[in-house]
Formats: sequence, C-alpha cells, structure tokens
Amino acid sequence: MQNTDFERYYQQVRGKQKRDTVLWSLTLLALYIASGNISEFSLQTLWSSLPHFFDYLAETVPVLHWNVLFADGHTEGSLAYWGYRLHIQLPLIWETLNLALAATILSVIAAVVLAFLAADNTQSPPIVRYAIRTAVAFLRTMPELAWAVMFVMAFGIGVTPGFLALALHTIGSLTKLFYEAIESASDKPGRGLSACGAGTLQRMRFALWPQVKPVFLSYSFMRLEVNFRQSTILGLVGAGGIGQELMTNIKLDRYDQVSMTMLLIIIVVSLLDALSGRLRHWVVEGKAV
Repeated sequence: MQNTDFERYYQQVRGKQKRDTVLWSLTLLALYIASGNISEFSLQTLWSSLPHFFDYLAETVPVLHWNVLFADGHTEGSLAYWGYRLHIQLPLIWETLNLALAATILSVIAAVVLAFLAADNTQSPPIVRYAIRTAVAFLRTMPELAWAVMFVMAFGIGVTPGFLALALHTIGSLTKLFYEAIESASDKPGRGLSACGAGTLQRMRFALWPQVKPVFLSYSFMRLEVNFRQSTILGLVGAGGIGQELMTNIKLDRYDQVSMTMLLIIIVVSLLDALSGRLRHWVVEGKAV
C-alpha cells in the first residue's frame, strides 16, 4: 500500500515537472520569436549573408608557398613576408597586456575594499553600502567603449583612456561579484570569533577572507583575460594597444596583417588562460602544477 502511494505521489511530481518544463519552454520560445520580430531579425538574411563572412575570412588567410616558406622578408609567400610588421605588432601586444594587467591589479585592490564595505554581513553602515552599490552599478552599466570614447576626448589618443575605461568598468563588475561572494560565505566562523571577543576587522580577516579568497582569485584571473580582449577592442577608438594596429589594417585592406594580428591575440589569450589556471592552483592549494 505504501509503495502504491509513493508511486502515485512520484508520478504526480514528475507530471508537474514535465508540465512546468513544457510551459516555460514554450514561453521562452514565444519571447524569443517576439523579440526577433521586434528587432527585425531575419533567418533568411542571415543565411544569405553568411557566405560573405567566410569570404572575408578567406581574404585574411595569408598566401604561403612551401618552396619559399623560410625565405627572407622580401620574398612574397614566405613566413617572414607575412610577419613583416611583427616589429610593430609585438610591442603593441606587450603594451596591451601591460594595460590589461595594470587595470586589473588596481581594480582588484579597489574592488576588495569596496566589496567588504558593501556586503550586508560585514556590519558596515547602511548608507555606505547603498552608496557603494549605487556607484559600482553605474560604473559597470557604462560599457568600456563608452568610457574609452569619453576619456579619448578628454585625454587624447593613447593608453591612458584605455586604462581608465578598463579600470572603472572592472571595479564596477568585480565589486558586485565580490560582495555577493562575501554575503554567500558561512557566518559560523564569524560567530565563533565574536564569541571569543574578536572585532569586526578580525572577523573579516580570519572568518570571511579565507572563504572568499579562492572565489576572488578566480574572478580576478577571469577578468584579466576579459580585460586583455577588451583592450584590443578599445584600441579601435584610439585607446592604445594592438587594437589600433588591427583597425589600421582593416581600413587599409591589409588582410594578411589582420590575420597576423588576430593570431597574436589568440596566442596571448591562450597563454593567459593556461597561466591563470596554474597561478590559481598555486595560490589556493599552495603548490604548482
């Protein structure tokens, strides 16, 4: 009898879950179709224009010939001829990496401090929490490109507008992620320290920080990769770095140099991804891999 009742209850729950799944799926599909109609999205246009995208990619593929592959830079079809602007692009890649790293380090330091002040469970004054949350919401609402355009108009073309644009947006994004991680931390260690007479700063240092440090590191390394990619885009509006080289090559139809620039960006992003994983493992677990 009990098995029969349980089976009936199980089938009722399963049926309700299936109905909810179908209902929500149909709702999302209807919203997706409606938004596509409002934005004038057309699958026919996408399908008919898609070959042009691959045509552009084909234009960027360099022309290399095996018989002269390792010839000097004056021989068309050689690797040296393809990379004849490497002496310009490599310093720009290094500049872009430094820009992303400097903006990320400054932003992480600022975001850690602001996050502890903005979290609900750190006993900071309510007016301080509200002010910080409002400020960082504004910072992350403005896209990096919008910040960069304003700073280029104020400071001129160079790395300063890119640095400020990345730093402000990163502070806004990381502060929100950080204070949400702090609020999700367990309060048991903090209560234990309070019972021993620990103050607010001691509870933050010995109860909250050990719990949130791995999360902070993960977000910080992820943001470093994002900032490097974003810094290449900011160069398109004159904010310094390899993005300016990419934009120049696109405007001048130097398709082979577009592919070389993109290849350098992909290599650096891949190296950053591998390096950040190793650093995170080393810092969190205390050993390298």
